[in-house]
Amino acid sequence: MSDKITIGVTDCSKYEIYRDWVLSYNKNVEVIQLGYKLNNFDSIEKCHGIVLTGGEDVHPRFYNKSEYYPYCYENDIDELRDEFEFKVLTYTEKNKIPLLGICRGMQVGNVFFGGTLIPDIPAWGKFDHSKMPDKSDRYHEIIVNPSSWLNTIVNTDKGLVNSNHHQSTDKTGKDLVVSAMSPDGVTEAMERLNPNGKSFLLFVQWHPERLKDQQSPFSKNLYEAFINAIKY
Repeated sequence: MSDKITIGVTDCSKYEIYRDWVLSYNKNVEVIQLGYKLNNFDSIEKCHGIVLTGGEDVHPRFYNKSEYYPYCYENDIDELRDEFEFKVLTYTEKNKIPLLGICRGMQVGNVFFGGTLIPDIPAWGKFDHSKMPDKSDRYHEIIVNPSSWLNTIVNTDKGLVNSNHHQSTDKTGKDLVVSAMSPDGVTEAMERLNPNGKSFLLFVQWHPERLKDQQSPFSKNLYEAFINAIKY
């Protein structure tokens, strides 16, 4: 393998922000944009790691809760993207490719592993986690499980992260475990229940790519752990 690390970043409306974050810390990284609209799934074979990005609501039919559809943003559902990213997860699991899922990336990952989603956090009795009235990210504290693998990455039991979403995970998928939560009980991170012998897999609800403090362990440390998991 060459010195270059190739990271696949899934296509979304804010793709450039994720791409620039992936490129920001390491000059030996290059990025491939992956998406069904690009018709380039085969390019995943060139990737040493994958970032699943944020974006649309996952269609509730994929987690057998079609009755949740009215709680979704009808103009913000893309079933073809859902199916493409399930295919990406099938590939990364089969081939032990490190994967970092962000926001929607965590939600689609949880569904892939058999979990379910809360389609609208406030409607389920939790505090609002969506963007602020001025369209900026909301910020709140999270609590990190002291015994989690995530804790060894961020080296802290709590921190401040950003929030801009109305959906979250509900029932945790098979072989996953919650590793961070917000004070109101919304899942903020998930990892493998039994990671031994398996590839890097981390899902986070916040947006490390656009945290105000890019030196925060909830951004930089995640990135470094992801890159260091890639053998090259």
